[in-house]
Amino acid sequence: MWPCRLCLIKRPRIRCNMNSFLFRIFINDRILLKNYCSNELARSIKILGVETSCDDTGIAIVDNTGAILGESLHSQTPTHISFGGIIPPIAREFHRKNITDVCEQALKNAGLKLRDIDAIATTVKPGMPLSLMIGKNFGKYLSRIGNKPFIPIHHMEAHALTARMKEEVNFPYLVLLISGGHCLLALVESVTKFHLLGSTMDDAPGEAFDKVARRLKMHNIFEYRNKNGGAAIEMAAKKATDPVQFEFPPTMPHYRDCNFSFSGLKNSAFRQIQKLEIDLNIMADEIIPDINNLCAGFQLAVAKHIANKTKRAMLFLDNENLIPNENRTLVVSGGVACNNFIAKVLGIVSDQQNYRLVRPPPQLCMDNGVMIAWNGMERWKINAGVLRDPREIEEIDHQSRAPLGDDWTSRIKKAHIQCSIIKTKDIYST
Repeated sequence: MWPCRLCLIKRPRIRCNMNSFLFRIFINDRILLKNYCSNELARSIKILGVETSCDDTGIAIVDNTGAILGESLHSQTPTHISFGGIIPPIAREFHRKNITDVCEQALKNAGLKLRDIDAIATTVKPGMPLSLMIGKNFGKYLSRIGNKPFIPIHHMEAHALTARMKEEVNFPYLVLLISGGHCLLALVESVTKFHLLGSTMDDAPGEAFDKVARRLKMHNIFEYRNKNGGAAIEMAAKKATDPVQFEFPPTMPHYRDCNFSFSGLKNSAFRQIQKLEIDLNIMADEIIPDINNLCAGFQLAVAKHIANKTKRAMLFLDNENLIPNENRTLVVSGGVACNNFIAKVLGIVSDQQNYRLVRPPPQLCMDNGVMIAWNGMERWKINAGVLRDPREIEEIDHQSRAPLGDDWTSRIKKAHIQCSIIKTKDIYST
């Protein structure tokens, strides 16, 4: 007679009527079962991420501890710099040509095969539609041939969650995403819940940097010829002898919201460049003599605009008691987050408002497969958006535009929060 299960679980001291030999077998079976369950719970989960939202083809594998097991990235930056910008059909062809090799290299670097992967996470929104299509189709292909779950990923959500790979960042927290295609502030309430506080009304900061660098003809300067606009301007600004020589008007000073605008700053830079070229008779590919100071002035204006809007978002969250004191964290990510000067200015504002500034390592701020794989892992852990039905997976399509969570921008405007702007002297005195 087998013992009563409750006797062993609830009342272990009660002697059961059974043969001692059978009792030992039963106990051993229970130990084996317990060990099996423990091992299964402790099993390393591996998610493969596919990123092709713009011009970089990135694939990576991460595990449930946040370790990067293997990754590979093919950058199209040198090609697009020579064209003066990203040309979507060319970006698509580069993705198509390289994505298989990138995937094989990532798996090789991890020492894994597709059969070792638990799920495929893939960027499906937002981004350049021709580029997204290649990644989406490839991710579905891996899911189909490997019989793996498919996790569709929102590119901006992935950026917002990447910092949690390397640091303890608890929900809720404030995130600032700044890149060549986006500039937004959001409250991150959970892995799947976001509240948009502000976004760009025209150019993104990375786009503005690229256009100003192009107008300055920085690709004709040897040390900048293979750099994107943002990196070139940051490098030149470090050499400035008078970073406040060129003045830029305050941006949207009377708008009490968290929306951004960089078009006015860009046009102001264009006007100053044109005036210098006329006054100094600069011809053809010649470079204006004060290029370093102009780069420093433009970078300062961009940084102050971003910092002032971020400060207003912090005040809003404080006034509404939306972030506990122990969670007062600002996460900054996206390609422009690699700019150390902008990070410095954001650090000043964070200190003033008693926020902790968290910035992922530069390689994780840029578009990459790691952030997509990690977003897939975050979703896997809570079983949110993990698709297993082949018919449901097949119905997933890419989207060039997709909002980030609930739109709270009107709520910010209604709050009508007044805040002092960061001063230039505070920036250069630290």
